[in-house]
Amino acid sequence: MLRGIDPILGPDLLHALRAMGHGDELAIVDANFPAEANANRLVRLDGIDAVHVAEAVLALMPLDTFVDHAAFRMQVVDDAKAVPPICKEFQKVVARHAPEQKIGVIERFKFYERARGVFVTIATGERRLYGNLILKKGILKPDEK
Repeated sequence: MLRGIDPILGPDLLHALRAMGHGDELAIVDANFPAEANANRLVRLDGIDAVHVAEAVLALMPLDTFVDHAAFRMQVVDDAKAVPPICKEFQKVVARHAPEQKIGVIERFKFYERARGVFVTIATGERRLYGNLILKKGILKPDEK
């Protein structure tokens, strides 16, 4: 156990977060997402909800500030304007850690395609639909801890 680090972040995930560089992306995906078939590196957090995972990850990882969007969710099929409740929760988490960031939206199949190229995929036990989020890692400035 380590002080100040959520215990859901095990050694494999902490290693991946530390190994990521500026601009690398990670995907937090729900229980319905085809993670095994699409991940380069897969960390399983079965039984943990995706919002909790996003909160734990963003407590450690800065988001990229050099892009318009450093967080992306999957667009609802047949209703591009819909914002599922879980995505509203994701936005609250992102806003706590990066107040200037708004979550971008990616069409379902483009989301799958982008998720195939992320550095690490975190498969959660999330059962709410559209509980998927891609995060782009930013930098720590020299005076940040």
